[in-house]
Amino acid sequence: MTNLFRPAPLALAIAATVTVAGCAQSPSSAQNTPPATKATVVQHYADLAHANYEDALITARALDEATDRLIANPSEANMKAAKEAWLAARVPYQQTEVFRFGNAIVDDWEGQLNAWPLDEGLIDYVKADEYQHELGNAGATANIIASDSVTVGGETLDVSSLSPELLANLNEVGGSEANVATGYHAVEFLLWGQDLHGFDAGAGERPITDYASGADCTNGNCERRGEYLDAVTDLLVTDLEWMVAQWAPGNDGNYRAQLTAAEADQGIQKMLFGMGSLSLGELAGERMKVALEANSYEDEHDCFSDNTHNSHYYNGQGIQNVYTGTYRRVDGSLVTGPSLSDLVEQANPELDARLNSQLDNSMAALGVMKARAESSQNPMAFDEMIGPGNAEGEQIITNSILALVEQTGSIEQAARELGISALSPDDAGHAF
Repeated sequence: MTNLFRPAPLALAIAATVTVAGCAQSPSSAQNTPPATKATVVQHYADLAHANYEDALITARALDEATDRLIANPSEANMKAAKEAWLAARVPYQQTEVFRFGNAIVDDWEGQLNAWPLDEGLIDYVKADEYQHELGNAGATANIIASDSVTVGGETLDVSSLSPELLANLNEVGGSEANVATGYHAVEFLLWGQDLHGFDAGAGERPITDYASGADCTNGNCERRGEYLDAVTDLLVTDLEWMVAQWAPGNDGNYRAQLTAAEADQGIQKMLFGMGSLSLGELAGERMKVALEANSYEDEHDCFSDNTHNSHYYNGQGIQNVYTGTYRRVDGSLVTGPSLSDLVEQANPELDARLNSQLDNSMAALGVMKARAESSQNPMAFDEMIGPGNAEGEQIITNSILALVEQTGSIEQAARELGISALSPDDAGHAF
């Protein structure tokens, strides 16, 4: 993974003061919506991305503040608040993943924030007999938190002083993609710890005393663990500030300016490619089909917190957002404007109606997964659903996969209707 750490430039001073109210530049009501042309649809796509990344930044800052309180005062209440802040931060961020595919600037950057699966023994202690890691990965048990130096791939690295820059440079150390030192999942592991329940109910159960001081400290290195958590959450905020600035209006040198200045067909292609690739290869394939067919809880997305159902659900929501040109912000306000749906309706009303129905169907199928995992009576998390012999769980996941595959076919047809001759969404090598 390329070192993507970026010190916040002067331009980010503006982004650093972003609040929810700052989204007023984005269209927010149909009354102010310009006619749907390819150019206005691409412009609004940039508005959606900007609002969505602003929300990811807002919630990441709240997470950073919550973890700072946890580090300063380790208590059950502060641990609970930090976990709730992490869960809240996942809601907007997972909806941004639709912008990753087709926009190289996002795809090149995204791994530092959301890479998975990760060999958590790179970061902290693990229970060895319950730990499944990438075979041959020399970094899988490096335990940065317990070490002043780590040796991976024949190279000895000084890790005595933990900083955002250092952690960013440790991603994919030794050439292994499983060596993930930063991002949401590193924070997740530091809050929940290893999930030792396998296919049974239950998430990670990191004790609050892992952040305690003196004789109350459990599993050693509690101060270092807090330093790591502080550095990794600071980096998360800095990275999101950078991406917000890339989509902000009024900056001639950022990615938004480049996108909106290009031929509109290029933007339309990026939008549809992003929808199709997240729908097919990534969500249906890598995140569900792989885990189900392998019966592998190591392949679930939010594996420490058992929040995978929400990650999948909000990925699906992001796909629908781009097609309909709508995004519900974390403050409840609605961003809306000219959409792909408007363009497809102009060209082929029947196809538009079908694709909107299919998007609704996929959200309904993912909603069943979410509801089953969050049921007040006998909940079933994603890692239980993929367990061997779980017919109900297998059906829930299969229904979601089939709905996503079906909508991808209509996404490809929509591309042809709009003059995009060869969309070829990424299937990640999966046959459906």
